[in-house]
Amino acid sequence: MKSKIAIIIERADVALGGAERSVSELAEAIGAIGYETHILAAKGRATAPNVHILCTDTPGKRTSYQVFANELKKYIESNHYDILHSVLPFDFADIYQPRSGTFAESIIRKAATYRYPFLQALKRKTAFLNFRRTAWFGAERRLAEGQTGPLVVAISNYVAEQFRTHYHIPEHRMVVIPNGIKPAGQLDKSRVDSLRTKLLAQMGSKETGNAVLFLFVGHDFKRKGLDCLVEAIGQLQKTDSNTPARLVVAGRASSTAYRRLAAKRGVEEKIVFLGDVGNVQQLIAATDAAVLPTFDDPCSRFILEALAAGKPVITTKFNGAIDLFADNRHGRAIEDPRDVAVLSEAIGYFTNRDNLNRAANAIISDNLRQNVSVARVAQQLKAVYDEILKKKGYL
Repeated sequence: MKSKIAIIIERADVALGGAERSVSELAEAIGAIGYETHILAAKGRATAPNVHILCTDTPGKRTSYQVFANELKKYIESNHYDILHSVLPFDFADIYQPRSGTFAESIIRKAATYRYPFLQALKRKTAFLNFRRTAWFGAERRLAEGQTGPLVVAISNYVAEQFRTHYHIPEHRMVVIPNGIKPAGQLDKSRVDSLRTKLLAQMGSKETGNAVLFLFVGHDFKRKGLDCLVEAIGQLQKTDSNTPARLVVAGRASSTAYRRLAAKRGVEEKIVFLGDVGNVQQLIAATDAAVLPTFDDPCSRFILEALAAGKPVITTKFNGAIDLFADNRHGRAIEDPRDVAVLSEAIGYFTNRDNLNRAANAIISDNLRQNVSVARVAQQLKAVYDEILKKKGYL
């Protein structure tokens, strides 16, 4: 008989991206290696028989900690699962695997996106005026403290260090299993080539063969460091007015302030803003490198998808995805998103086709496509699941 795994998430809707898509892919990968997987969500859409929405009678798009906890306990009493694998801090789960890092770190890093120290301090202090976030933060802190409780599965070393720093979690209660994604299948080359041509045309570029397209994907432009990236493109333009670097920006956030910044730096013709896009994989294939100068990313899906497609990447030490590539071999990992000079230099480095091709070839020869795959994550989780099942006497 297959062991039954319940993965607990607040919202079941892959259209939201990020954690929601990751959980869907993880459930599929775990199912592929012999487990019976179910997704238990407060809100969302039951798009498959194994997806169960528990708080349909609760108004609004989100649910409070206590309401969801109560509904989960009632549901679990009448529906047995061998392992409860939660991405939310419920202390009755067997595993806690936060997809967005710790609540404590997110408050600090969100404040860091503001340029002035007094604003950073204000944002840190006022963060706890959000009572919903405060409730989840408190639940996470209680869960992580002490010698017993759910096993914390960190999706990167960056997240693991957050648990050590903010909650002093005992090492025996934590394991690191780097995040993974479902790599894209074979793409239609003619469509990819056509998309690249359209992108260049949108920038008015006549240097089709010479242009190097850098791709930024993210819905929270401020946290993902888009202003730093625009500044870096501006600095690169100052250094080399003939730079072939071009920037493609995809994401549903408002681009107004960033368009103004691009115009102010004289690089508006080097940047195209696409808004929200449906097929990120095709966009990755049509561009040359991925760049994400993020202030806080537990382990960016976008960077992993770029690596899976054989594209060099540029990101920061505040992105757990750096666990899965080698700095100065497959891309660049910079210390500080605000260090525009270093970011500009990294972009400039990859405008050299030899450097770009060398990194792309290294990604392929080192088999990063397999390393970043959710199939690898499922195999690593199997060892964790088996240990839990043995302790419960199920194996």
